[in-house]
Amino acid sequence: MPTLRFRALLDAQNRPAVQVQEPEENVTRYFATQVFNKEAMRRYLSHETYKKLMYAIEHGETIDLELADAVAAGMKSWAISKGATHFTHWFQPLTGLTAEKHDAFFDIDSEGRAIEKFKGSELAQQEPDASSLPSGGIRSTFEARGYTAWDPSSPAFIMEINGSKTLCIPTIFISYTGESLDYKTPLLKSLHALDKAATAVCQYFDREVSRVMATLGPEQEYFVIDKALYYARPDLVACGRTLFGHTPARGQQLEDHYFGSIPARVRAFMIDFETEAIKLGIPIRTRHNEVAPAQFECAATFEEASVAVDHNLLLMDIMEKVADRHDLKVLFHEKPFAGVNGSGKHNNWSMMTNTGVNLLAPSTKAKENLRFLAFFVNVIKAVHDHADLLRASIMSAGNEHRLGANEAPPAIISVFIGDELTKVLEELEEKATIKINKGDNLYMKVGISKIPPVLRDNTDRNRTSPFAYTGNKFEFRAVGSSANCASNMIVLNTAVAAQLQQFKKDVDALIEKGEKKEVAIVRVLRNYIKASKRILFEGNNYSEEWAKEAEKRGLTNIKSCVRALQAFVKPESVALFESQGVFTKREVEARYEIMLEDYVKRIQIESRMMGELALNHIIPAAINYQNRLLEAFERMQRAGIEEENLESIKITIRKIAEHVNMLQKKVKEMIDKRKEANKIEDIRRRAEFYTDEVKPLFDEIRYRGDKLELMVDDELWPLAKYRELLFVR
Repeated sequence: MPTLRFRALLDAQNRPAVQVQEPEENVTRYFATQVFNKEAMRRYLSHETYKKLMYAIEHGETIDLELADAVAAGMKSWAISKGATHFTHWFQPLTGLTAEKHDAFFDIDSEGRAIEKFKGSELAQQEPDASSLPSGGIRSTFEARGYTAWDPSSPAFIMEINGSKTLCIPTIFISYTGESLDYKTPLLKSLHALDKAATAVCQYFDREVSRVMATLGPEQEYFVIDKALYYARPDLVACGRTLFGHTPARGQQLEDHYFGSIPARVRAFMIDFETEAIKLGIPIRTRHNEVAPAQFECAATFEEASVAVDHNLLLMDIMEKVADRHDLKVLFHEKPFAGVNGSGKHNNWSMMTNTGVNLLAPSTKAKENLRFLAFFVNVIKAVHDHADLLRASIMSAGNEHRLGANEAPPAIISVFIGDELTKVLEELEEKATIKINKGDNLYMKVGISKIPPVLRDNTDRNRTSPFAYTGNKFEFRAVGSSANCASNMIVLNTAVAAQLQQFKKDVDALIEKGEKKEVAIVRVLRNYIKASKRILFEGNNYSEEWAKEAEKRGLTNIKSCVRALQAFVKPESVALFESQGVFTKREVEARYEIMLEDYVKRIQIESRMMGELALNHIIPAAINYQNRLLEAFERMQRAGIEEENLESIKITIRKIAEHVNMLQKKVKEMIDKRKEANKIEDIRRRAEFYTDEVKPLFDEIRYRGDKLELMVDDELWPLAKYRELLFVR
């Protein structure tokens, strides 16, 4: 009987591409047709209701029950006209995934008749069970109540699954006592803090600016493999990554996959999920092959950060559902395969004013370049001062495998700005004194007028940098592909908001002493450049030389996820979050505990799965093959073949025995260590024990398993091999 692996291979090899019909109409005709956006609101809400709702959204004001009732009535009519039968509050708990609880629009009236019902109170708030979602001790398991509350800044949408349509209402998720239990709540708070601080600084340059919003454009990397082969790998199913697997003869060394022709099945899948995404208002524009075989990327255009976060999570959900229709599996794990590139989620971040100005875009005008430099230098200073916290924001069990590998930035946080801007900052810093006489041109004296007007074209990119300036935005490249973008955006927004507040205080202090505004701004920027220039690096972040140089500069290089996460609960981090109203001390400590628990659980699951694969799959296959060799050896002996001609078989039998013996020994050692770890009550100490004592055994166990893969008869090997996972599709 053929093994699961060979049945899966047969299925995968004979599977044609699903025929997908691209919409005949122009994309502008079906973009956001499943979204309750402004256009839909104008049709289904009264003029007065629409005006009140827009005003509340734009000014961050509370929506009263009367307005909520009016909006709910219009939203229900729109949703039902689209075929929706249920509604749900769509939120982002600290599992890293989205969550939803569906309720039908219908109800029973006093006379037992079915009626359609959706009130403002149901739109504004629901009470999902909070006891089974991570809370870090904020909620006890016997305390069930939690609240989801409507986030009107992110539009409602209709999700269709197998013909069933549900109205999804983006919400925040908080505990009964008011603490945030999600990613959305602190993200909105951090955006508010950034808006307030950045708007205040903008007043130095333009009194018309009344609002500053963070913008985000995530690039999503992912792997695609055949679904049958996926299910032939229990480790992929349970852990999202392969725990065993010898490097194939051909991996990515030919560099022929990057930007190559997209395979037919994958292209059909891309067309399908892009169409669904566009209907939901996700402005996805880019698709291409990535460097590793079976690896791809898609990217959306810039949006307001909170909406972009929602859209990225929604996109990942859509991709998984659509892949199933194509008998494919999408892998978002940061390192599903050893020996080839892992996957990131590059977060392109900037700030935009209500007047349409990108604050991180240089200009041809000197005065505007002073504004650009003010925000540019303050971002660098914020990254410098909170580098450890930024690293913590992107750390996870999955991303720990990826960071520091040759395809991803190292765990050292540095900033790349390019040669031209480096010269500008150096010139600005070198002006020891600034004496402005009547008629002098300040911008010329300090070199600001010399910023090249086409900077985005003459500044090269540095793909090895974790935080790189790319012309009119910063690209946070160290973010993991499975992450919720909100995690790192919360920290970045908060750090920049606090830095801009300090900048305004420093500038105002000089102005109060009689300094001219522009001179005061330049003086403060010069001090910031001096204080933070050690974090600027233009070279190869992958090199050993940079690791040594970074150490000399005093930059930290914390490769361990568990130890990197400790930055969250440092007193200065807690003070930062509290000063900006993003987290309370209790919320920070709860999230830290949740992240440690998540790490422990993931390593624990990987440990159990590794033991199962070794004992139930690999060792039986190896012994089976070893027995066949022994039988062959005995037959050859009986046939009178000379002993010296049997030496190679004897060596193979001994080698298999050695690897099997060591594999069993190391698995037992790992299980014993895991039992020891689970007795440790303190979560931090338990996590450290897992990372120091349990996880290092993975490499030793894998080494033995991968050696056996090379030795055992291919027909007997039970697990789908890398050459099949990466190249059969």
